[in-house]
Amino acid sequence: MSVEKLQFQAETKRLLDLVVNSIYTNKEIFLRELISNASDALDKLRIESLTNKALADDSEPEIFVVPDANTKTITISDNGIGMTRDEVISNIGTIAKSGTKDFLEKLRESTAAAAQELIGQFGVGFYSAFIVADKVELITRKAGTDSAVKWTSDGAGEYELEDCDKDSRGTIIILHLKPEFCGDDEYNFTDVYEIERLVKKYSDFVRYPIKMNFEVKGKEEDSPTIEIRTVNSMKPLWTRAKSEITREEYDEFFKQQLHEWEAPQEIFHVKAEGTVEYTALLCIPKHAAPNLYYSDYEAGLQLYSRHVFIMDKCKDFLPDYLRFVKGLVDSPDLPLNISREILQQSVEVKVIGKALEKNILKQLSKMLRDDRDQYEEFWREFGKSFKIGVYNSMFDKKLQDSLKDLLLFQTSRDGKFSTLAEYVERMPESQKKIYCAAGKDSSAIERLPQMELLRERGLEVVYMTDPVDEFTIDVLNAYAEKEFQSITRENFELDDAESQKVKAEVEEIAKSHEDLLKDVKAAVGDTVKEVRLTSRLKSGAVCLVTGEGGPSLSMEKTFASMNNPMFKATQILELNPNHAVFNKLENLHALGKDNQSFKDLCTTLYALALLIEGVMPENPADLANKVTDLLTK
Repeated sequence: MSVEKLQFQAETKRLLDLVVNSIYTNKEIFLRELISNASDALDKLRIESLTNKALADDSEPEIFVVPDANTKTITISDNGIGMTRDEVISNIGTIAKSGTKDFLEKLRESTAAAAQELIGQFGVGFYSAFIVADKVELITRKAGTDSAVKWTSDGAGEYELEDCDKDSRGTIIILHLKPEFCGDDEYNFTDVYEIERLVKKYSDFVRYPIKMNFEVKGKEEDSPTIEIRTVNSMKPLWTRAKSEITREEYDEFFKQQLHEWEAPQEIFHVKAEGTVEYTALLCIPKHAAPNLYYSDYEAGLQLYSRHVFIMDKCKDFLPDYLRFVKGLVDSPDLPLNISREILQQSVEVKVIGKALEKNILKQLSKMLRDDRDQYEEFWREFGKSFKIGVYNSMFDKKLQDSLKDLLLFQTSRDGKFSTLAEYVERMPESQKKIYCAAGKDSSAIERLPQMELLRERGLEVVYMTDPVDEFTIDVLNAYAEKEFQSITRENFELDDAESQKVKAEVEEIAKSHEDLLKDVKAAVGDTVKEVRLTSRLKSGAVCLVTGEGGPSLSMEKTFASMNNPMFKATQILELNPNHAVFNKLENLHALGKDNQSFKDLCTTLYALALLIEGVMPENPADLANKVTDLLTK
C-alpha cells in the first residue's frame, strides 16, 4: 500500500507547540480529550443511524483503552462513526488546513486568554496526544464503507496517510509514549490501574462504556486470565429526572463524589434550557469545614461539559458568601479546554452563576418560612458567611436586599434566633430604632450595665455576638426604615417621656459638676475622649461608651485579634450621678483635684468600666492594689 506524505504548513509547528506546551499544562488531560472525541464519534453514529438505517446494527457502542507496558503504548479505540480519507485530512488534520494562517493571525492579535479560547473553538483536542506521545497512529474506517485509512505523525513537520485494512467501523488511536510517561518519572501511563483512575476522574460519566483489560489470577497458581471490565459509571445522577432519584441516592452521591462523611443538609438539583443550557447538582453540607473562613479553604464547584470532567474547584459560578456550597455544574455550552482565566470572562458562566445564586437564596427563603428548625441548623453552621456577604456588599444595595431577610440574630427577648422582620414586628409603636449590643456572648451582653434600663422598660435588644455582626449592622444601617442603634454608642437614648425627663435632670446635675467631670478626665488621661454623666444606667456606677464614628470597643478587639491594632475606639466614660460611688467621688474631689485618693478612685472606675467591656486594664496588679486600698479605707 502506498504511503502519502503531506507537509504541515510552515506555521503549524508553532501552533502544535502552543497546544501541547501552553494550553494543556495538565499532562493527564490527553486521555480525557481522546475519550471525549471517541464519545462524540459514537454520538454521531447514533444520530446518523436514526435516518440511515443501514448504519444501525446490534453491536454495543463502546470505547476501549489498552495501556501496554511492553510496547510503551496506549491504545484508545471506539466503534463510532469513523472517518473517510478526506475527513481525516479535514478533521484530524485541522491544523494543516488552509485556514491555519488566518487562525494564527488571530492568535497574534489576541490576549493569552483569548488565544486559549480560539484554540478551543478550533477543535484541536486530538493534538493533546502529543503531550505524552512522540508518535501517534490513527486507523479509522467510516461507517457504511469498506475502506480504512491510517494517519501517522510525530507532531513535527509532516504526517503520513496510507490505505489499510480494518475489520469494522470506528477509530483506533495508538500513542507511542515518551519515556518520561512510562513509569521512570512522575507519570506511568502504561499502568492499567493508573489509567483506570484517570478514566474515573475525568470521564466517569461519559454515556458509553469505557472498557479495559485486567489481568486476574486463575484457579491454578501462576495462571492469569484477562477480564474485561467497564470502568466508568456512564449514568450521571444529575442527568436523571429529580422525580426518579431518591434522597438516599442523592446522599450517597455526595458522599462519594465530594468525599463527605455525612449526608448533606440541603440539596439543589437544577436543570435549565434556553440561552445557556446546564444542569447543576449542589448541596449544603451538614457541617461547616473547620477552615471555611481561612485562606487555605478551596471553594468552588466541579465543572463538566457533556458529562466530561473539566476542572475541580471552579470558583467563578458562586459568590464568596456561598463558598460553603459544594457540587457540580455540567454544561454543553462550555468547551472542554476552557481555562480558569477564560471562565472569569465567560458570559455563559456569569449567566449560570447568577441563576444558581438566585435559586439557592430562593430555596433558603422557603426553608426559613417552612422549616424554621432546619434553617436555624443551617444558620448555626453557615450564617457567618451571609453576614460577611452583607459586609462585602457595602456598595451593592441589591445584594444587601437579597440577604437581609435571611439574617438571624439572638435577642434579649428569649435568647432565641429572630429575623430582623420579626424584631421590627414586635417593636412597640413608640420605639423608633432597632436596639443592639455587642459582646463575646449573650451572657456578657446581658451583664452590661446599659441593659438594665432596657430590661426594665421591656425593650428588646439584638445581640451581636459574632465579631462580624457589628460590621454587618453598620453596612445595613437600617431595616424597614428603622435605624440600628447600639446601646453602647454615645448618642443612645430612649424616646419615651420618662427617659427624656431623667435625661433633663442628669443634664442639670452635669452643669453643676463641670469641674468634677473635667478633673476626672484629667486623672484618667487621654485614653478617654470625654467624661460625662449618664441617664442610661440604673444600678450600675459606671460604663464605657464609644463615639458614633469609628470602631466600637468590640470592633477594636476584633482588629487587635487580627494583628491590626491601628483601629482604636473613641472612649467616653459615663458616670451614674445617682450611685453612691458618685457621692464618694464628690467628697474626695472636695479635698482637691490632686488628692491621691480622688485620682485612684477615678482610674479605678475607668478600669472597672474596661472590665465590664471585657477589656483587660493595662496594669491589672495596680488595679487590684487600688481596689484593696479602697475596701480597707
